[in-house]
Amino acid sequence: MPIDLFDFAAERLEQHTSLDRLAARGTLRLALKASGLSPTGLRVEQLRVVLEKVLPDELEKCGVDGARGVCSGVSAALANVSVADQTPGSVDADEIFRRLGGS
Repeated sequence: MPIDLFDFAAERLEQHTSLDRLAARGTLRLALKASGLSPTGLRVEQLRVVLEKVLPDELEKCGVDGARGVCSGVSAALANVSVADQTPGSVDADEIFRRLGGS
């Protein structure tokens, strides 16, 4: 059964920050939306870019100390997710960088 990467990341945010479930999920949704992505069909590469480029600022707005470290930890946990385990998506990491203006 494929892993829902949105749930995977949101659960880790909840575990490693002071955010409750609703706040962790909402903050992650805001970061994805700012990146032009949806929680459904999210790919590991996409999530890594969001964790590096967008989510730390969103977490800091929520008062999370050490936001970059938290995001690095979630990104490191993604190393255990194989391509076969993730839900299908259609946009690659290069596309996210283009959307963020980092091409």
